[in-house]
Amino acid sequence: MAELSVSSNRRAVPKVDLTAMVDLAFLLITFFMLTTSLSKPVAMDVVKPDEPIVDIQEPVPASRSMTILLGKNNKVAWYMGEAGKSQPVIEGFEGIRQSILKNKLKVDAANANNPKKSLFVIIKPTTAANYKNFVDILDELKVAGITAAPAIDDDHITKEEQDFMKQQQLL
Repeated sequence: MAELSVSSNRRAVPKVDLTAMVDLAFLLITFFMLTTSLSKPVAMDVVKPDEPIVDIQEPVPASRSMTILLGKNNKVAWYMGEAGKSQPVIEGFEGIRQSILKNKLKVDAANANNPKKSLFVIIKPTTAANYKNFVDILDELKVAGITAAPAIDDDHITKEEQDFMKQQQLL
């Protein structure tokens, strides 16, 4: 409670005991800390089969396959067809959507818009790529309307692809 103390020059100086207010503050802090739920991290599951499943996917012609190599510094290299026979194009994530859409339109036009013969995308994240780039490329495929599930192949990056990525300083 408040008290009045008289000093030597006879002025009254009020004193306020703040013990009760400090106790209440700590009780409220403790209450809100215990009752608040912290946000849980949200992660996307990427499921890859343990063993190759046979007879599910027919071989895809090179004319309708697009391979995307994820490199460092938010750069991607992509090419149509087979490794070593096509010169990869290096782009940032701001331009990859247009390239996917352009290649999708070319493949659709060549196959008379047959939904069973649409663009097939192979994603190959290198050791220099980060998880954010992987999620970003999956988002770009979704925005571009690629309906076939992309093949994710981080185990079979060819020698030609590795040499190109090293030459361009993306690996």
